[in-house]
Amino acid sequence: MCNLVTLKASLDGVAQAFFALTDRNTNASPGDVYPGYQGFVVREEQSQRRLEAMTWGFPRHSVNRKTGRPNKPNPVNNARDDKLMSAHGMWKRWFTDTAYRCLIPFTAFAEAEGEPGRMTRTWISVADQPLAAWAGLWRPSDEWGDCYTGVMVDATQELWHIHDRMPVILEPGDHDRWLHAPAGEALALLRQYPAERLNVERTEDPWSSRRKSDAPLLL
Repeated sequence: MCNLVTLKASLDGVAQAFFALTDRNTNASPGDVYPGYQGFVVREEQSQRRLEAMTWGFPRHSVNRKTGRPNKPNPVNNARDDKLMSAHGMWKRWFTDTAYRCLIPFTAFAEAEGEPGRMTRTWISVADQPLAAWAGLWRPSDEWGDCYTGVMVDATQELWHIHDRMPVILEPGDHDRWLHAPAGEALALLRQYPAERLNVERTEDPWSSRRKSDAPLLL
């Protein structure tokens, strides 16, 4: 599961790297992104890639058992690869329509390691892609405007002790395929990124310093 990512690059640099136009109508800036907060995606509209700020996580409403009313929505920030085509899931509509696939630019993602109550942040970056793309989906929402989620697969054996899931990190040559390919072909892109091409950086930064309201969801 991925619930903290960082983008350490200028918007102009990201736009140039992904051949995209930059949306200047936003106050969001690159840096650490938590679920429910603003991050950046690259999507395509009228054959033009656009770098846009969106909320990380699709809104999902649970029901308050006491009142029977919907609770405040939670951001579902990760999508399981094996649920994308589920007829009764929340992903199929957005995955099968290529207009709602996107690239999520990032420079590293973080996972929690250590004993409960004493967990620290471990950052994982892509050694051969200083600026990489995570396979994502986006959609409009009434709650937060445009929002996005990232697709996850089982982690490689080498990373299993850190977490059992990992983002779908795309090869640069597969960016267009993810944005345009039919669902069957796009499913073939949902694979593990080789562990030997990833850098793992353990820190002493406490994981508990993250906001409690940022608890992740994966469906």
